[in-house]
Amino acid sequence: MSTSGATYGLEALAFGPHPDDVELFCGGLMAKLASLGHRTGIIDLSRGEKSSRGTPETRAAETEAASRVLGLAVRENLGLPDGWLNPWAGFEASEPERIRESAVARIVEVLRRLRPELVIVPWEEERHPDHEAASALVTRALFFAGVRKFETEPPGGPFTPRQVLYYPLRHLAEPSFVVDVSAVYASKSAAVRCYASQVEPRPDAPATLVGSPLSLSSLEARDRFYGAQVGVAHGEPYVVRETLGLIDPVEHFRRNSFEKPLFFPHRR
Repeated sequence: MSTSGATYGLEALAFGPHPDDVELFCGGLMAKLASLGHRTGIIDLSRGEKSSRGTPETRAAETEAASRVLGLAVRENLGLPDGWLNPWAGFEASEPERIRESAVARIVEVLRRLRPELVIVPWEEERHPDHEAASALVTRALFFAGVRKFETEPPGGPFTPRQVLYYPLRHLAEPSFVVDVSAVYASKSAAVRCYASQVEPRPDAPATLVGSPLSLSSLEARDRFYGAQVGVAHGEPYVVRETLGLIDPVEHFRRNSFEKPLFFPHRR
């Protein structure tokens, strides 16, 4: 229960444009939160049906295996069209159809039903158009989830999460903070490797970025780099758009004490 009276369900809910995006870029956070006893979930927006490798059925089986590794309480797939994610999808329809079919309304329904304290969303700058569209789509839904007269089917009461975190993917955004995921990094790696159809280099498969020989080692290098910024072995970066407040700075830094960083972010 929050101080504002909002009743929460899940502790954390992450959104991914395709199955495997959350595992690759914030799987450490999901594994860590589950290890701390928090109820976590992932919403995949599409089935990844346009992937150059594998099939939707293969990806679904891989997703189920990865979900077990991460200890998720909830995983759902909205079945939005891969390659055509659009924050405005369905808004051209009439009101009854818009309530049932628009992409924003479907995400609003999920947020109101699962009521997560933390919502974890792809960062807005990315090489893949679906990733950027997913960021805008979920951000729009987060706003309308709190609007009482925004209707969904089935209906649900207005809801606003405690905090929204944005996770960078291939874009090296400057983080608001870095989460130490060193203790659960083996779980993150195992969850990523569940997606063998996507991440394992194979000479008989089409060439893709995530399936290239250096892809997984480059992602670990990224996590090691961000970990080095807070003096740990592996870290994941997160961005918040608003200024964070602290009630007790002494207690905050006492509970979050790290070694001196090995790298420093560039700031003017």
